[in-house]
Amino acid sequence: MSFPLNMMRDYPRLVLLALAVASFSMLGFGLYLQHVEGLEPCPMCVVQRYAFILVAVVALLLSLLSSQSVRVGGLLLMVLLAGFGAFVAARQTWLQWYPPEILSCGRDFYGMIESFPLKRAIPMIFRGSGDCSVVDWTFLGLSIANWSFIYFASVIVLALVMLTQRRGWH
Repeated sequence: MSFPLNMMRDYPRLVLLALAVASFSMLGFGLYLQHVEGLEPCPMCVVQRYAFILVAVVALLLSLLSSQSVRVGGLLLMVLLAGFGAFVAARQTWLQWYPPEILSCGRDFYGMIESFPLKRAIPMIFRGSGDCSVVDWTFLGLSIANWSFIYFASVIVLALVMLTQRRGWH
């Protein structure tokens, strides 16, 4: 157990860079599922993507900066961003486990184009069109929302541990 703790204390930049790469990889996998496998993201999936991007950008910036006060503030920001992502993923997980009888999480693409003027339909397209309660893909029995929650929770734990191990930062 001391190896990971020593790694976070002795090489925080490397850990933060790895976290940025992992966050961008999670985002990339979501884009792969959308554009290659044909899974339409729901609005909650899109929000989680923004959380992945923000966590990745903060981690990348922190890996480049050496100021201890900036790193402390950045790690706290990362905890908040990952907490928001975890909240959305947990809510989506709850919807998947206990789907409501009537759920309108998003409209389909053609319904938006037919029902709304183009200037209102285009922003709606980027919000996602899938149903947040549907499980379209699983790995090891867990949905995308489950994996997102696990990832965001791990980011929170990692950032909090790094905050407690900051005496070795340079």
